[in-house]
Amino acid sequence: MYEAVVFDNDGVLLELTEMALHRRAARDTFERVGVADPAEEHVEAIKIGVTVPKLHAVCAHYDLDPDHFWHERDSLMARRQQDAIRRGEKGVYDDIAVLNELDRPMGVVSSNQQATVEFGLETFDLAGHFETIYGREPTVESLRRKKPAPYYVEQALADLDITDALYVGDSETDVEAAHAAGIDAAFVRRPHRAGKDLSVTPEYEIDGLTDLPAILDGERPASD
Repeated sequence: MYEAVVFDNDGVLLELTEMALHRRAARDTFERVGVADPAEEHVEAIKIGVTVPKLHAVCAHYDLDPDHFWHERDSLMARRQQDAIRRGEKGVYDDIAVLNELDRPMGVVSSNQQATVEFGLETFDLAGHFETIYGREPTVESLRRKKPAPYYVEQALADLDITDALYVGDSETDVEAAHAAGIDAAFVRRPHRAGKDLSVTPEYEIDGLTDLPAILDGERPASD
């Protein structure tokens, strides 16, 4: 069952970043580029889940260069999340130890910044578990490539030199990206997803990472 396992990061391996941090970093980005009082709707638009059309619309409103603005935003967001990790505000989940039991090549594919993902995994001494780690570069192009697009998942599969893998995530975009890349998905129903109704169908729904060994051993059937 599956040659490899690829994980999302935030909400699966590491805890989610507080939304207030995203909001402050978004607002501070505007200040850094000379916009002292951005509209709240524009702060909301670039705090999380940003798309290229949203970014271009916001930048056009303030006559900003999208490439420069996004580099400032992503760089600042990465530094703020690193600080949160240092302060103990963003940790790992209790079931992370199961990684020691998985006898498959493993990778990470996240829509968070590469700098954030690598820092977190290294801080918690997890990076050695993974043969490949992908986050986003601080570029507009990375927004086109992030999940639900399969680009980074396909990059990870190429690095691992396999085609049959299980992707473990906590969002619909994770499931969509896995399926677009031609692999199965396991949806982790962490507490922050307890009431989430999915519009896509993962092969597995699990309560935590401790369910993975049974899946890999073929002891847990796929969901109907």
